[in-house]
Amino acid sequence: MKRPDEFWWRHGVFYQIYPRSFQDSNSDGVGDLRGIIERLPYLVSLGIDAIWLSPIFPSPMADFGYDIADYTGIDPLFGTIADFDALIAAAHDGGLKLILDLVPNHTSDLHPWFVESRRSRDNPKRDWYIWRDPNEAGGPPNNWLSEFGGSAWQYDAATAQYYYHAFLAQQPDLNWRNPEVRHAIHDVMRFWLRKGVDGFRVDVIWHLIKDAEFRDNPPNPSFRPGRPPHEQILPLRTTDQAEVHDAIAGMRRVIDEFPARVLIGEIYLPTERLVTYYGRELGGAHLPFNFALLSAPWNARAIEKIIHDYEAALPHGAWPNWVLGNHDRPRVASRVGRDQARVAAMLLLTLRGTPTLYYGDEIGMHQVAIAPGQVRDPFEKNVPGIGVGRDGCRTPMQWDAGRFAGFSTSTPWLPLSEDSVHENVVNLEADARSILNLYKALIGLRNNLPELVTGSYVPIAAQGDLLIYRRQSEIDALIIALNLGDQPTSISSGGLRGEILISTLLDRSGEKVEDALDLRGNEGVIIGALGAQPE
Repeated sequence: MKRPDEFWWRHGVFYQIYPRSFQDSNSDGVGDLRGIIERLPYLVSLGIDAIWLSPIFPSPMADFGYDIADYTGIDPLFGTIADFDALIAAAHDGGLKLILDLVPNHTSDLHPWFVESRRSRDNPKRDWYIWRDPNEAGGPPNNWLSEFGGSAWQYDAATAQYYYHAFLAQQPDLNWRNPEVRHAIHDVMRFWLRKGVDGFRVDVIWHLIKDAEFRDNPPNPSFRPGRPPHEQILPLRTTDQAEVHDAIAGMRRVIDEFPARVLIGEIYLPTERLVTYYGRELGGAHLPFNFALLSAPWNARAIEKIIHDYEAALPHGAWPNWVLGNHDRPRVASRVGRDQARVAAMLLLTLRGTPTLYYGDEIGMHQVAIAPGQVRDPFEKNVPGIGVGRDGCRTPMQWDAGRFAGFSTSTPWLPLSEDSVHENVVNLEADARSILNLYKALIGLRNNLPELVTGSYVPIAAQGDLLIYRRQSEIDALIIALNLGDQPTSISSGGLRGEILISTLLDRSGEKVEDALDLRGNEGVIIGALGAQPE
């Protein structure tokens, strides 16, 4: 049931596409916009409501599109502006919203703004980026570290100053304390909003403002060898500054100039800090991404505590959201196991709030091992051997059993999983009990049962491997019972009566529940028409 109102993002299911890896239409081994258009019928059949595209703008691809050289164009690798216009028209015709990735924290070092900025110290765009003199010894201005390894300061010999880059040296950070920068990014947003995009996911939104006094970051007492080097210091001065909320409020005001649009923020922070990004009087991001499940210990008590703490911390009126996978973290099927990936799907799609799926998770794609000679990720190249590589979760979508899994007719930019011959869309659509058909069924339930969208979340039990909660509307209720372990378990209660609407194994629909419920290992169920909650 589609709801074309200003709060559509509360009711919808989001689906992230990594464009390089979704569908190649021109046989160059890289996915593109025309390829996405070809696959829109699949996305409609899946039942999702909105597509979020990772960056498609002109870029030298030092960080695969997160180093933008032109905010208002399309990289030829992905197509043309005409292709984008065709995509947004086709998506809207199919009832799908389209979200773009906005990367306002940094540009490419080849962006015209930075080319101008580094020409001279008195260039009008000098202050659009963060430039500092060397320290007294001639080295970097302070101890700030790049998330991709090494100092976050790059020396520019021509002007004898350093510029700051939170990520690669080819990604200089913009100076968000400069009003001209804010206005320029606001104009970028308006350009795409006028084209009809339905909102933005804002990259590293908590990085936008840095300490005005450029003080050193403190050492991290919890750092251990084998962790990424930038974790040696705590980013106290380089992220989550108080003034960032004014910058986000400015972006939100631009969003609000257009009806029924959404602002999403990428934020890796503890829950109590994350929720501040809803903004004063909810004037910040509509959805500060909640990534807690990406690193959660996979047991009932830990997950129940994450849910409880998040629900308790939400500001009044704020809408929650949940994420199980993205382009930066290992695949959920590899984190929790192939069998538990089904249970994870039920968890994601039955919690209160907007869920975001990552392409391929609906067919159980797992993390692909990348040989050293095939590594493309600059993070892994800069900091090798400790497991930070992101290529393994960005491999091509597995569409069919063909040579290149239906993704391309040429060798893909990253290797395919060896299991693509068996684990692909065509095969799984034909299997009535596949994980793909489970995702479709769960999304279908969300579209038809208001309890799963607007109902309250009521915890019931978190014991051993068993997690149980209720989704309650004013009229009806559902109980979700998840077995997070591989051994059978039983629930006994004199008041538990109802009917199983769906099992993660897709073989118990319509089964009556009378005072007791048996769950197989790695099974979850949704029960409707309940009596009293289990004890």
